[in-house]
Amino acid sequence: MPTRSHVAGRVAASLLGGWSFVWGFATLAITGLVALGQPYDEAYKATMLLAFLVFLVAFCWAFAAASLKRVWGVLAGGAVLMTSAAWLLQRNLV
Repeated sequence: MPTRSHVAGRVAASLLGGWSFVWGFATLAITGLVALGQPYDEAYKATMLLAFLVFLVAFCWAFAAASLKRVWGVLAGGAVLMTSAAWLLQRNLV
């Protein structure tokens, strides 16, 4: 039976890590679509529709994965990488 701290870690990873991952995904997707010539409003709407599904997958995976460290690594690492890539792309567009 999992301990309370383990369950709390899974909940935190699913909510905080999932939110961070989706933030990185959304920033990169919107920036990438705008860089490809799509209007910002369309890029934003399309990304937000897809972001809901990405969050749902990240949330469920946080509870299904075998290793809590791997969950934090993928979600937090992915968030940092995608947000950094979006920042660099946006910086080069201006």
